[in-house]
Amino acid sequence: MMAEKLTLVSTPSLHVVDIGSGAPIVFQHGLGGDRNQIADSFPGDLPCRRVTVECRGHGLSPFDPKGRYSIARFADDVIATADSLGLERFSIGGVSMGAAVALNIACRFPDRIDALALVRPAWLTAAAPTNMQPFVAVAHHLRAHGAEGRDSFAASPIGLYLAEHAPDNLASLLGFFAHPEPDQLAALLLDIALDGPGVTEDDLAAIRVPTLTVGHGVDVVHPLDYARKLASLIPGAVCAEITPKAVDRTAYAAELKGALSAFFRMTSRDSRS
Repeated sequence: MMAEKLTLVSTPSLHVVDIGSGAPIVFQHGLGGDRNQIADSFPGDLPCRRVTVECRGHGLSPFDPKGRYSIARFADDVIATADSLGLERFSIGGVSMGAAVALNIACRFPDRIDALALVRPAWLTAAAPTNMQPFVAVAHHLRAHGAEGRDSFAASPIGLYLAEHAPDNLASLLGFFAHPEPDQLAALLLDIALDGPGVTEDDLAAIRVPTLTVGHGVDVVHPLDYARKLASLIPGAVCAEITPKAVDRTAYAAELKGALSAFFRMTSRDSRS
């Protein structure tokens, strides 16, 4: 089934995709992403019930009325959604910011999680990592110039660096300048870029569910070393290194879906029963 709208207790009306049947997997998008990002990233042939919550200010979900955003708050919204859908236990994962949301949930609600997948993580444990500075810069250009800030950001030192070292990151960031509500978006980008997943290395060491991290090179925002480091800090975790999007988008998508499909098939409750 597809849930077009779902109003949650103590949250705004968030858009939730609830599709398929089988073991439940909650899979979250990145900063500035939405349901379409997950549809493009998640293996369509995996026999599961896939749930994606479009976070506040993303996709069809409205901006937060008070303009306050955090990874922990997004995680709370995911848990509220799981409660409303009757999901007592589920696997969880996400891309970039979605990986941070998934990690927060896995550490705070370990008894509810069956498996954890962290795709192109943009955080380890610290808040405001250097790799998130491009989002801070985008926010400042949005506030100062609105849509016209696209060219000034592209010509800035960060923009020029990304053009040379991570063109896929630059293309994604330039897309923010087409947003119809630049001030609202700037607040969202700043809050999240300066935030952290709210976990410690001790929390990571306490994770006891099967865990996959996925990373690739040619990516400034999502350093490959982050995927490797998280895999080294989480007991039994495995790191899959795939083709960079900037090198071959088709190979990237195929390898990502293949890694997720193999992982979730192996870790599903049905396969372990």
